[in-house]
This record gives sequence, C-alpha cells and structure tokens, in this order.
Amino acid sequence: MTGNPVPSPAPDFSARLNLERDAMRAFVALLEKEQQALLGQDAEQLLPLAEAKTQAANKITEMANVRRQQVGTADTAAWITQRVPSSRTTWEEIRTLAARAHHLNQTNGEVIQLKLRSNQQALAALLGAAKSAAGLYGRDGQPSIAVSGRTLGSG
Repeated sequence: MTGNPVPSPAPDFSARLNLERDAMRAFVALLEKEQQALLGQDAEQLLPLAEAKTQAANKITEMANVRRQQVGTADTAAWITQRVPSSRTTWEEIRTLAARAHHLNQTNGEVIQLKLRSNQQALAALLGAAKSAAGLYGRDGQPSIAVSGRTLGSG
C-alpha cells in the first residue's frame, strides 16, 4: 500500500504540546500566588488556590498521559527531535516550567510546615497558660498559688 502515506504527527502533537505548555505556565502562576499568600499572611486565598491547583494538576496529568501514549517508551526529547523538531523549544520550556513548579511546590510546603510548627507552639503555650490559669483559685474561691519567699511587711 504505497498510495497512503503515514500522516505526520507534527500539527496535532505541536498543538497539544502548546496547550500543555500553557497549562504549565498557569500552574506555575498558581504556585507563585500561593507563595505570595503564604508569605503575606493572606490565608483566605489558600483554599481557593488549593482547589485551583488540584484542577490544574489533574489537567496537566491528563495532557502528559496523552503525550506519553503518543511518544511511547521513547525518550520524549529524542522523539520530538526526530519527528517534530519544530516543538523542541516548547518541550524545553515545559521541562523548565516543570522544574520551576517542583521548586515552588517544595518551597511552599516548607513554608506551610514552618507556619504549622509555629502555630502548634503558640497553641501549646496558650494551652499551658490556660491550665495554669485554671489552677489559680481553689474550690473555696481563694487563690491557690503557692507563695514562696517572705510575706509583705515581714522582716
């Protein structure tokens, strides 16, 4: 069957790769917004950002799965170089964006852990103070603080 040439993967693959790059750009922007919210003490933005990040990550995963199905077990960069060389720049940008997203996500996670530890320490201090305050008075309503040293007016 020499009359039916195999269609080039270039137009369809390039278009999907451009969409994947755009999705990665949007994901990085969300991570940057999350970092600004974390550092700026803007906790109200965190829940909507987390939901948007989840949706964006799912979208990117779906796109990457489609790309992997087309590329198969081959190295993606080599496959692109061989079959769709016009998309090499886009692929490199996706890889750079993925590295940036990974770094931002790790940094944001570390900031969250620091804030969590700080909040836990503050809560422990408040609980300790509350326990101490609860023991200030006995059942008879009199102060139950152990007094050490001399009493006023003596000595």
